[in-house]
Amino acid sequence: MNKLYLWGIIITVAMLGFTYMSVGMSEGGLNGDIVNILTVAAAAALVIITVFVVIKYVRQMQTDTAEGQLADEQWDGIGEYLNEVPKGWAIMFLLTMVWGMWYFTIGYPVNAYSQIGEYNEDVAVHNAKFEAQYKDITGDRLVEMGESVFLAECKVCHGLTADGIDGKAANLNVRIEAKTVKFAVENGSNNQLLGMEMPMPDRNGLFNANTGALITDAEIDAVSAFVANGMTGSGADTFAGTCAACHGEDGKGMEYVAPSVATFTPTLVTNILSHGKKGAIGKMPAFDRLNAKQKEAVGAYITSLSK
Repeated sequence: MNKLYLWGIIITVAMLGFTYMSVGMSEGGLNGDIVNILTVAAAAALVIITVFVVIKYVRQMQTDTAEGQLADEQWDGIGEYLNEVPKGWAIMFLLTMVWGMWYFTIGYPVNAYSQIGEYNEDVAVHNAKFEAQYKDITGDRLVEMGESVFLAECKVCHGLTADGIDGKAANLNVRIEAKTVKFAVENGSNNQLLGMEMPMPDRNGLFNANTGALITDAEIDAVSAFVANGMTGSGADTFAGTCAACHGEDGKGMEYVAPSVATFTPTLVTNILSHGKKGAIGKMPAFDRLNAKQKEAVGAYITSLSK
């Protein structure tokens, strides 16, 4: 027997034996699990196919000679033969396609059991139980729950005291900062702060009713400081002429029109957690892993910080 074939058989047996020992010596072994069985079968197939391909091409390099028609294109004197697709490669390609269709329809169909699916089902059951158990919590207990969720989910960016860790995230001890207001006025906003698509136009769509002209850089700076200072200061006229029509004269927003820029509200925080938010600092992701009651609790906690 050719030494190449002999070595191929030895390597194949050794690798298959190692695979069998790895699975057989592990706790539970295959345990009749279709996923484990398919994984081992795939490993065995890869070993056999790899050894076969290596032997074939090593053997081909030993015995074959180049022949056929050369392509017209050449690269530095190196040409390419116009040979047909190797039969073995074509067969393996077709068999792989057939195996893939079998795997997704019969072997392990897409609607079969999966750990991710089981996890999602368990989470849904837990969330339903959680909602039922804590649905009536309000007031101080809701704020306490919100603080717990905040410390578990939000402190990484916003800090233990919700101060934003030196500008890395929003300081939640105040409703809004001047740079945040300025970014929204200049660039507009469509962060679904009302829980729906209600975009705020950028500066090219903001007119000051007092002057009858588009808002200016000086007015943007003034109104940003005004809002950030708790609706006090020299930008009151600009706010009244440009912003009050949507955000209200007191800045506390109008239902279905614009959010409050004067105070946090549980609903506002809940919408930010549900949809995320893009602002002057960057983009905050949505927190889909929190259930509705947890979001409400975080909203109650953050609202309590700025009172």
